[in-house]
Amino acid sequence: MFFTLPDFSDISLRDYQETMQRPFFSLSKRKRIKPIDYVSPDKSVSVHVSPNPAYGMATIWDADIMIYLASHLNELRERGENDLSTVIRLQPGDLLKRICWGTSGRAYERLVSALDRLQATTIKTNIRASSKTRETTFSWIDSYTHLVDERTQRSLGMEITLSKWFFDGVMDKRNVLSISPLYFEITSGLGKWLYRASRKHAGGNGAEGFTIGFETLHQKSGSESLYPVFKRKLLDLARANDLPDISLQVLDRDGPRPKMKMVMRRHLVEGAKPRRTPLPSPASPSAPDDMIDPAIALNMISGLSRSMRAGAPSMAASSNPPPLRERSVRRVTAAAVLDADVYASIRSDFPGWDYDELIRRFDAFLGSNPSELPRNYSKRFYGFVKEHHRRNKYRL
Repeated sequence: MFFTLPDFSDISLRDYQETMQRPFFSLSKRKRIKPIDYVSPDKSVSVHVSPNPAYGMATIWDADIMIYLASHLNELRERGENDLSTVIRLQPGDLLKRICWGTSGRAYERLVSALDRLQATTIKTNIRASSKTRETTFSWIDSYTHLVDERTQRSLGMEITLSKWFFDGVMDKRNVLSISPLYFEITSGLGKWLYRASRKHAGGNGAEGFTIGFETLHQKSGSESLYPVFKRKLLDLARANDLPDISLQVLDRDGPRPKMKMVMRRHLVEGAKPRRTPLPSPASPSAPDDMIDPAIALNMISGLSRSMRAGAPSMAASSNPPPLRERSVRRVTAAAVLDADVYASIRSDFPGWDYDELIRRFDAFLGSNPSELPRNYSKRFYGFVKEHHRRNKYRL
């Protein structure tokens, strides 16, 4: 029993939160042979990770593959798919592009090495233990297979069998958390782990965030670095403060026990900006001609999407000009149309741009490319701004 992953290019990324704050992966690209042996301060949680002498321990970069698989499983579960199993067929190119590894031959070799480590690394933990079980021992994946056409010998992709422990965890919606699409662009191993730990700890704590000691972070990370080196790396990450979604602040920096305060950036944006009054309705005599009510804007967009999918001519292609009322409502503001969380993420991750101008360009692109209409307008616009920022950030 297996299923093939569809090509969801705009799905929300999901991470498996039981692995986000504990030391399950090596934080170094160097081959790690030393095991991880973690016990929480209250002795309630234990994690033991044993590397394979030939392949070494699975790394935090290898975990990108598990995030990709968890995201697709979560998407299919939310869509009500019932025929899901631990055996998944996929195209390596789709996976490599989504996790930003590239699609070269070298990237494919990197993928194979990562799958070897994910299969060969052994984890023993009492997380999710019950009255009937004490510990569970597993590898991230049970096996993987290269598929080929018997007649032509052309590649048909890969088949990956997930561990039951990982699969069962992802199938429980309480165990997954959304993460930023920019996560895959974090280059530091400690930075990737700190983002995941911060997202787990600070995600639901509002503007207060979450504060934790450097020594505790050192223990929870499983890092092989000595504490002074680990501390310096944390200070460097806090100084740069460029992790997506997360703002870092060091408390008691010069004291004997410094702490890291983690706050989701969207809460900082919300706290800094003044309260906004509701936008006036276009029907109101006092409403400016170039503003639009958020509900009307969303209806216009969804109506445009439906008409394009049905093959109806777009407004721009119509020979008859729109009525005066429609021509007067001519500007859609980003803040009015986008999901609040997405808009806050765009403001914090890509500051300095005219988002209203970008949303007009985005809508023009959709108008001329009906086949590109997204399932999730806000998330696709986030990707549009991300690409614009990547290409033009040095012009700011």
